[in-house]
Amino acid sequence: MRGSIYRRLVYFFAAIVGGGASWAANADIAVKDVRVWAGPDATRVVFDLSGPAQHAVMTLSDPERVVVDISSATATELSKSLPKEQGFIKQIRVGDQGNGDLRVVIDLAARATPKSFSVAPSGSYGHRLVVDLAPLGPSLPPSVVKSAADAHGRDVIVAIDAGHGGQDPGSIGKRGTREKAVTLAIARELKKRIDREPGMRAVLTRDGDYFVQLRDRIMRARKQQADMFISVHADAYHDRSVAGSSVYVLSARGASDESARWLADRENAADLVGGVSLEDKDDVLASVLLDLSQGASMSASIDAADKVMSSLYQMGNVTRRGVKHAGFVVLKSPDIPSILVETAFISNPVEEARLLNPTHQQRLAEAMFSGVRTYFYESPPPGTHIAQLRARSNDSAVIASTTGSAAEASTGTSQ
Repeated sequence: MRGSIYRRLVYFFAAIVGGGASWAANADIAVKDVRVWAGPDATRVVFDLSGPAQHAVMTLSDPERVVVDISSATATELSKSLPKEQGFIKQIRVGDQGNGDLRVVIDLAARATPKSFSVAPSGSYGHRLVVDLAPLGPSLPPSVVKSAADAHGRDVIVAIDAGHGGQDPGSIGKRGTREKAVTLAIARELKKRIDREPGMRAVLTRDGDYFVQLRDRIMRARKQQADMFISVHADAYHDRSVAGSSVYVLSARGASDESARWLADRENAADLVGGVSLEDKDDVLASVLLDLSQGASMSASIDAADKVMSSLYQMGNVTRRGVKHAGFVVLKSPDIPSILVETAFISNPVEEARLLNPTHQQRLAEAMFSGVRTYFYESPPPGTHIAQLRARSNDSAVIASTTGSAAEASTGTSQ
């Protein structure tokens, strides 16, 4: 009884702080469905609700489990059995607390840290309660961190980001094709093509149907020490006749906003400027250091985007040439050249059909790869295998040129 009263007081004050929602608004909330997406390093549980609800989350040990109490809720409308054995989840149990609240117990397969938040209705989805389960330690094991440079030079690392995923389907075509599915298929094809190229290696920000926060996608690329970030999408427009690919880089406004964000977090921004701490720098110097890093990244992004755009144009997949600028969050890494490729308009019935064709997916991947490869062979990162190949090629050209000049000089003297 005491715990119940305390919990209701917590809900009451949370409702006031959260925007003045009335207690009556949380009465008789129905949990209609429970959905789970398990990624390689996190698991997301989504509760579909009939209305907004207050909730509380706690963790328990021996055995490991996460408890979610949903105020004034019932589970009588659950449309299917509860998910089992996915990611961090061993099983999910639901029970009536006897006081009008609903308790959900998530039995864990391994220790995890829960993070919960509510989501307002959007598109075909209604009110949702989301619980993310993440590992207690580092999210990526050392085995996936970039290999150290060796005598042959390290590989160039390309992070490929398949747009959307999990409960976020992205744009949906007339035939029901979901953007999240085609972007993952194309991303996998691009990874396979890059991995076949000596001196290059690709990593995926997601390799399954699960959701990854936008800034987490950037952080995954940075943890892999990526030399380039490519986000793959499929555009949509109300006019279904619009077609073609397009390539985006970060806009000046987007860069300015991101610079201000990193300046506010100087303590964690050292690795953006070659390990130089910004914490003890004044505003002007810190801003200059960040601008230098960001300016170089944006310049490289434009160069890479132009080469990818040219490759797509050659396959006849671009209706209007020219790299576009936008403030997409996934383009905002200040130290990694980043581009976003809208491979086609999924809203166009013809292009929707092509996006479903594995052969066309391979052609798109090949075109993007060609542009990326051209960029890295023209501007190879120091210490990479490609940089060494480029240096050897230049040395051979110099030797050939010198030898040719000497031969001409000798011939001239003999005459």
